[in-house]
Amino acid sequence: FDMRSEPVRRACRWLRSVQNEDGGWGETCASYEADSERYSRGPSTASQTAWAVMGLINAGHARSPAVRRGIQYLVSTQTAEGTWNESAFTGTGFPCVFYLRYHYYRHYFPLWALAQYSAALAGEVRSAVTSARVQVSA
Repeated sequence: FDMRSEPVRRACRWLRSVQNEDGGWGETCASYEADSERYSRGPSTASQTAWAVMGLINAGHARSPAVRRGIQYLVSTQTAEGTWNESAFTGTGFPCVFYLRYHYYRHYFPLWALAQYSAALAGEVRSAVTSARVQVSA
């Protein structure tokens, strides 16, 4: 899949446009109402922030301001126990009928996003070091 394609670029622009002031992302169940044609912005949640961050990282935007702000949100809202508090329903059962709260989303998605961010930055460092070695030994 071409991560530089127009649909991916459009999706990344949209993600950046709906980022909350606190650096996170959030959506309410109102997005699923029959008369709603738009996304319904909600308070930031750790799992929804992680999904947005991972999308941007995997599209090649690991060093973007939006990703940095999302990572800062995750780090600043992590509890002393190493997890995140999340009371919002972030899973759709049947829209407008019932919604789900997957209790482990708040644990593993933020950790996964932090790991992807770390790996993306480490990969850039490895690439730079490898390039420097090739240039030095040439």
